[in-house]
Amino acid sequence: MLYNRVVVFDYECANALYWNGYYGNFLGVSKPRSKDIKAPLELSLIEALYLLEKDLLRVFKGNAELSAKDLYELGASQIERFKALYDVYIDLRKRGFVVRRGLKFGCDYLLYRYGPGVDHAPFGVLVYNADDKVDPIELVRAGRLLHSVRKKLVVAIYDKGYVKYSLLDWWKP
Repeated sequence: MLYNRVVVFDYECANALYWNGYYGNFLGVSKPRSKDIKAPLELSLIEALYLLEKDLLRVFKGNAELSAKDLYELGASQIERFKALYDVYIDLRKRGFVVRRGLKFGCDYLLYRYGPGVDHAPFGVLVYNADDKVDPIELVRAGRLLHSVRKKLVVAIYDKGYVKYSLLDWWKP
């Protein structure tokens, strides 16, 4: 573990995680094509926690192995809205989507049906807690940016363990 990321240094494990669910990003590789990439894999704390809970990953901080509870507490201490972001991530994965970071498109997540390099992400997701105050300009900005790259905006509202989704789309009167 490095700062707020988990890095998988074993190339074989890194490739297995990436190509069996498109988790993380290979360091120094912008568009992975080969199934045998010789680079470490960087995972977000959300991805790492998900994989840890699925018994697909072990996480160490120094010499100490972290439990799922330890990693969750670490994530919650470093990332605002961690619970909402994590629970939405789990829900979207359960629904069969490949969930990737959406930062460069102005959203929390990108959703793929099959995976990056296989298809384009049709949706970008913004995650909010039910009691968040949202500036409408934030929705317009995200929606315009996503629309310009042919993606639809999904707003995920997290409320006490439940997630409600709304799809926003541009229309012409």
